[in-house]
Amino acid sequence: MLALFFFLSVDIIKRMSLNESAITGNKIEITIPKGSTLDQITEILYSRGLIADKDFFIMWARLSGTEKKLQAGHFYVPENLNSVQLATFLSQAKPAEINVTLIEGWDNYQITEQLANSLDLNRRIMDSLCADSGFCNSFGIDKNNLIGYLLPDTYAFHKGFTETEVLSVLVNRTLSVFAQDSVKRAVEAINYSRDQILTLASIVEGEAIFDDERATIAAVYLNRLKKGMRLQADPTIQYIIDGPPRRLLYKDLEIDSPYNTYKYYGLPPGPINNPGLKSILATIFAEKVKYLYFVARGDGRHTFSNTLKEHNRAKLAFDKIRRDVRRQR
Repeated sequence: MLALFFFLSVDIIKRMSLNESAITGNKIEITIPKGSTLDQITEILYSRGLIADKDFFIMWARLSGTEKKLQAGHFYVPENLNSVQLATFLSQAKPAEINVTLIEGWDNYQITEQLANSLDLNRRIMDSLCADSGFCNSFGIDKNNLIGYLLPDTYAFHKGFTETEVLSVLVNRTLSVFAQDSVKRAVEAINYSRDQILTLASIVEGEAIFDDERATIAAVYLNRLKKGMRLQADPTIQYIIDGPPRRLLYKDLEIDSPYNTYKYYGLPPGPINNPGLKSILATIFAEKVKYLYFVARGDGRHTFSNTLKEHNRAKLAFDKIRRDVRRQR
């Protein structure tokens, strides 16, 4: 009897072994939804031809304790595993990840389009959630739109995430920035709300090309706000005109919109895009400078000025560059 038990134990150990030969070869793609029971997981495996005996797989998963270790997610499972090896594999395997890159300054529609295409999600559902005040309020955001709160970055998602879960990851990443102690202290010092900071950061995102200018651009706008000057920020005009970004015309500056910072004082009603982490932090930790003006230099950078007289000289220099470029064309 003891010998029989020994040989059975050796046989089970061999069957459990996940050596290199056991996990090579063709793989079968499966998705185990969150909250799946052992019976439901077994049915998925059976339907994909990974097991032949459902009762044995269930019995072994319970006896071996692997039932509690089975995970939800997307997996690529070797097709040549027996039931014992399969239970072990699924209890140890990490769900397959899909990397999704979201670009700083994208609006909500660009972000939901990228997420939908990359993760095979329903874009309409995400667009609806982004404009759902109840969903916004669930994060403590007193708004009816999530623009500004979908932090652009490269994310690793497991296939099988729902639209709600994916958007929640982005929003919680934004909120986590403001939960840091150093950020809390800086925000309190400049005396702006989270939404106001994201609004200004979105303008900085629209202006800055080079990272080392972000904190200086933010400082210019903060200085103008302190002095009661209009922001006169071109990105806010781009936000209210149709089509892709273009050179602004004088008539654009007369558009009657609360987002027209050439016409109205203070910050616009909310963010104009989803700013990246660098622009958010540049706004919170803006440079201590006295600049009140800046103008493009023609190479992606800007000339910063303390006075209107200096600013006008810089504008003339840029206008000359622009005229020279037009002549060359």
